[in-house]
Amino acid sequence: MEISHAQRLIDQVYGERDKERGVERTALWLISEVGEVADALAKNNQESLREEVSDVLAWLLSLCNVAGIDLEHEFLRKYGNGCPRCNSVPCRCP
Repeated sequence: MEISHAQRLIDQVYGERDKERGVERTALWLISEVGEVADALAKNNQESLREEVSDVLAWLLSLCNVAGIDLEHEFLRKYGNGCPRCNSVPCRCP
């Protein structure tokens, strides 16, 4: 699945709620989910880690939707030629 497709799906499922919540509160939910990833890593719980990284992506996509950011476009703009500093794949930065 492409990032843009995933972003549209999250908008269809949660878009109204996300817009009501706003950027700041959506960002707080994203941060909370990142904390849950850290917790799963600390506990070496692979099942929980798989779930939580999915939640992180969903909340990142929600945040981008609320903030009006096309994540796929911005990602490719920054990383589409490889490393943003040296433009190499793999990175050749010192």
